[in-house]
Amino acid sequence: QVQLVESGGGLVQAGGSLRLSCASSGMIFSLNDMGWYRQAPGKQRELVARITHRGITNYADSVKDRFVISRDNAKNTVYLQMNSLKPEDTAVYYCNAPVSSGGAWPWGQGTQVTVSS
Repeated sequence: QVQLVESGGGLVQAGGSLRLSCASSGMIFSLNDMGWYRQAPGKQRELVARITHRGITNYADSVKDRFVISRDNAKNTVYLQMNSLKPEDTAVYYCNAPVSSGGAWPWGQGTQVTVSS
């Protein structure tokens, strides 16, 4: 059974930084593309960063040049370094393996990021 456990969220002032982690189990992590998603209140969940199993990355325009996704296959973990945070980055952040319908695996509990102005 695949499990995804996100951590590292918190309350930060605008302009600050946070590093999120997502530990996975129950799958061959190194063979999976992985992504970070977020869902703000009243909005749909959106994919903000993606890293292929080979390490190629891409980002939503809203976070490009501020967020960096990385992975450690030895630890079955994907990270999201978030810099220059803005109030509009406030959301619950999730990780998953991106597929056309959303995420390939059951969603974890997510981690709350709140950016104050």
